[in-house]
Amino acid sequence: MAISPLSDFAYKQVLTLIETREPDERLPSEDELARRLGVSRPVLRQALARLRTEGWVYARRGSGNFVGKPAAMQSAAFGPLHSIPDVRNFLAFRCLIEGESAAGAARCTDRQLLDDIDLRQRMLEAAWSRGETGIEEDIAFHGAIAAASGNRFFTLTMAALAEQTRVAIKLIRELSPLPMVRRAVDVRLEHRAIGQAIKDGDDAAAREAMLDHLRGGMTRLFGVGEDPK
Repeated sequence: MAISPLSDFAYKQVLTLIETREPDERLPSEDELARRLGVSRPVLRQALARLRTEGWVYARRGSGNFVGKPAAMQSAAFGPLHSIPDVRNFLAFRCLIEGESAAGAARCTDRQLLDDIDLRQRMLEAAWSRGETGIEEDIAFHGAIAAASGNRFFTLTMAALAEQTRVAIKLIRELSPLPMVRRAVDVRLEHRAIGQAIKDGDDAAAREAMLDHLRGGMTRLFGVGEDPK
């Protein structure tokens, strides 16, 4: 993931602050944090998005940012993916979680959280345009959707599943029998459909777009006919 020096500085400074706080403790407002660190709000928001992806921070709609737990600590509860059936079950589980997460994000009225989804989507598109894998940007996009859902348990679960998600994405890309160009086009269109449905405030369309995307991943890896229903 391409990270600017200023964003990395902000990330480290906020992380230092978090380490002095208790879980679920509210952090200062973004305006206050940006002022303290001497950075712009867009730079700070990029750092906060990274922290949310890793589970150090979670957002509550209308209430600000709170101290979470690092993804490295949470991931241990799920453990690594051990087999192909394990990967299939993992993707099916994501369908259950992320379909509702996307629906919740479509109902979100917090402009800041919605703008963060748009930012993460643009960063993902930019990574692909540079010929990069975009895996971290992909995870951050899904994390931003979870944050906008208004349910902190979606955010914490996505953070806890970050490493398993990295493995699953790599497997889909490396083992898929579909041509790389077709696969890339499909994935890009699926992400755009999710983002557009959330932007339109259509919770049913957002849920279905997310399910289409995740089921598409199952099809790309396991073949036609895979459906977790």
